[in-house]
Amino acid sequence: MKILFLCTGNTCRSPMAEAIMKSECEKQGLPLEASSCGIAAFGGDTASENAIAVMAEKGIDISSHRSRPFSLYMAEEYDCFVVMTESHKSALMQFIAEERITVLGGSVADPYGGDLDAYRACRDEIYEGIKELLKVKICPMNEDDVFSVAEIEEECFSEPWSEDGIKSELHNEAARFYTAKISGCTAGYMGMHIVLDECYIANIAVKTAFRRKGIAQALLACAEETAKKEGCAFISLEVRVSNTPAIRLYEKRGYISQGERKNFYRNPAENALIMTKFLSEEK
Repeated sequence: MKILFLCTGNTCRSPMAEAIMKSECEKQGLPLEASSCGIAAFGGDTASENAIAVMAEKGIDISSHRSRPFSLYMAEEYDCFVVMTESHKSALMQFIAEERITVLGGSVADPYGGDLDAYRACRDEIYEGIKELLKVKICPMNEDDVFSVAEIEEECFSEPWSEDGIKSELHNEAARFYTAKISGCTAGYMGMHIVLDECYIANIAVKTAFRRKGIAQALLACAEETAKKEGCAFISLEVRVSNTPAIRLYEKRGYISQGERKNFYRNPAENALIMTKFLSEEK
């Protein structure tokens, strides 16, 4: 997942955002790459003196940064584009679909020409915007998500669903499918079916690089909340009997064993443990 931060000249806001994102991803172990450029930048300029100074206060060195202008090839090279203002977004939308562009923190004003305090305020605003950007967001699956969900299926399961199979669920009235996204990257997904007052989770999967970051738990919480809102008495799922980490997570959330399905899984063959959470018993 490659993220491109853009401002006007690529000497203040976007270099700070690039450096902060790299630092936060390293701390959190997130597999995201960050770069920056400017919509009206001259190539080769250093970061502004005040930007270098306020980033050094946070232990981050951007003195080696050199500006570069936005080029059309970047539209294909990067997955997500994060801009500083709505005007940057409007300029970028000439080349990139709107859904791929995010305005950081709602808007980040240009500190160019300001004193150190102005740059500190800008830096701190960028920090807050990136914290929000790195939060796990659970969203209903749409057609644009089908390919990335199919990629997760390929990575996580020996008998993955096809793109056509996943897409068909968008038109299934009983289906409720959700994706978990970080900075626009689909890190995991969950699909379930609701029939009358019964809810069954079909699949829940998280990319290997994003595991142990609370994503599966966030997807489960979404499933349970949706099932409750729709009046379900319980929510149930199957899990390989050897998948101890998943079983522990389900038990932690109140799921109990309800028996096994013999040879439910193939490649390799294995029994499935049926686990159920009774929602009608929760207050």
